[in-house]
Amino acid sequence: MTHRLRSASLAAKLGTVGALLMVLALGSIALTLWVTWQLEGGAAAVNEAGRLRMQGWRMAQAVTAGDTARARELAAQFDDSLALLRAGDPARPLFVPADEATLQAFAHVQQNWAALRAGWQRSGGRPAGEAAAEAEALVLGIDRFVSGIESRLSRWTALLTLAQLLLLGLAIAAAIALLYAAHLFIFRPLAALQAGLGAVEQGDLSARVEVASADEFGRVGEGFNRMAARLADLYRGLERKVAEKTEKLSAERERLAVLYEASRFVARAPTMQALADGFARRVRQAARADAALLRWNDGPHRQFVLLASDAVPPEMLALEQCLAHGQCHCGVGGGVGAGEPVAEGTDRTLSIAATGSRVIAIASGDARGRHCRTFGFSHVLTVPVCLQDQILGEVDLLYRGAVPERSPEDQALVESLASHLASGMEGMRVAALEREAAVSEERGLLARELHDSIAQSLAFMKIQIQLLRGSLRKGDAVQTERVVQELDTGVRESMADVRELLLHFRTRAQGDDIVVALKTTLQKFHHQTGLATHIDVQGHGVPLAPDVQVQALHVVLEALSNVRKHAGASQVWLTVQRHPRWRIEVRDDGHGFDPAARSADEAHVGLRIMRERAAGVGAEVEVQSAAGQGTRVVLQWPEAQPLAA
Repeated sequence: MTHRLRSASLAAKLGTVGALLMVLALGSIALTLWVTWQLEGGAAAVNEAGRLRMQGWRMAQAVTAGDTARARELAAQFDDSLALLRAGDPARPLFVPADEATLQAFAHVQQNWAALRAGWQRSGGRPAGEAAAEAEALVLGIDRFVSGIESRLSRWTALLTLAQLLLLGLAIAAAIALLYAAHLFIFRPLAALQAGLGAVEQGDLSARVEVASADEFGRVGEGFNRMAARLADLYRGLERKVAEKTEKLSAERERLAVLYEASRFVARAPTMQALADGFARRVRQAARADAALLRWNDGPHRQFVLLASDAVPPEMLALEQCLAHGQCHCGVGGGVGAGEPVAEGTDRTLSIAATGSRVIAIASGDARGRHCRTFGFSHVLTVPVCLQDQILGEVDLLYRGAVPERSPEDQALVESLASHLASGMEGMRVAALEREAAVSEERGLLARELHDSIAQSLAFMKIQIQLLRGSLRKGDAVQTERVVQELDTGVRESMADVRELLLHFRTRAQGDDIVVALKTTLQKFHHQTGLATHIDVQGHGVPLAPDVQVQALHVVLEALSNVRKHAGASQVWLTVQRHPRWRIEVRDDGHGFDPAARSADEAHVGLRIMRERAAGVGAEVEVQSAAGQGTRVVLQWPEAQPLAA
């Protein structure tokens, strides 16, 4: 029974309690109605019995008076009343209580009435005293009958009172039972669920609800327990995943910090040797190695030269300065021949093994690893340094014990460091080549400047010296004086050309502002030539790149040199326009020249050099001149000129 109650649903439990209370209530009400009906029937019987007493006294009076008709009428009414009491009347209701004493009293009344009626009918008239005595005897029997009914009714009344008290008690008990059932089946499970929810809200995922039944709340409790267990598993898994992710992010942050530091170091390293030394230290720390060697491939000789090292014993360094390909586990280019290109399609970013990097365990009898074994190193990790399908060198990481377990990210980190090294070394090499090219270009320009100015002046003076010798042999004093004056003029022009060249190659732009350098150049030109100079700067614009500024400044210097040598001017105007595009104009008030006839003398006036410099920075030079109207040299860029970095 208890198991059935526990396994029953909440609706079944509440229905059972309600049904029991309903049955009890209906039973109590039915009992009350039945008792009330009995009381009503008994009360009607008492009234009818009271009528019998009245009819008995009236018949006695009628018999005494000799009123036979009246006596018969009353006798008929008495018979009707007796018949009504015998048969009862459910409609009123009216019935005689069915207890034995009452029924015996009623039977005695009927017997007395039958005997009295027979006597009264035979005699036809009776003395008053006798009739009264007979009537009194009948009435006494009726009184006993009535007393029996009333006694029975009083018991029914007590039973009704008891039933009403029981009904009141049932109502109170029903209320208590309902409250208890609600507490047992609803409030207590609900409170347990609320307590469990509160514990979960506070972070206690171990909270569970006691399941005491299999009803709806029991199933909800089981679901809550499953939910809490699932949440606990998820939380533990989440904590584990968060810890793993945090550890992974921390390692990634460390790798990024190493890469950032390496990139910054590569960008700031002053020399290749400083770059190599710093890289060896950083890659050893990143790979958690005991020592590191950086070897560089010397090209066709298939030799690997020791470029830098970190934490390597000095005695071992003396033995490892230069290794031939295959002489040692180190210096084999990761399994690729020195100077040999890596196969196309090789992934050098994600997989170090793709380029032949490997971990080598050095055995005690290994001849190629004798140096490492001598100095206590048992494992070597070789990482080739590649750039554009070429093996530039190799990083050898030495371990005294086993190589630490490496993730793909750790492998990618070491390879990225090697790639940064290759890019940095190549960048320094390219920068050195660019500097060499710039020096070579400046030397070429200097040679052209010397050829177009001083060399021609010297050639002219050589011719004048030959003329001087001829005039001296002839003793022509006038010719000699003229030649000496021309030589003096040539020497002065050569000295001026030398000073101009010195100014030309010493002048540099000041930062991002070429205007300051132009003003300085114009002031020096004024002091050297005595010509009046004017400068006009218009608008505001983005500054030119430094290399563009240098070439623009040289073009202006060349134009001013032509003014000094050939223009015969008294004033020079320099106009700088910075918006919407850069435009620099040098104008003089000299005698000018015919542009159509300039080609034969173009090398002398430096127009070719100016155009070469302008073309090198994406600009163009335009010369406007006419005889007697001065000369205008315009240097201008297209709309999108090179900007300062």
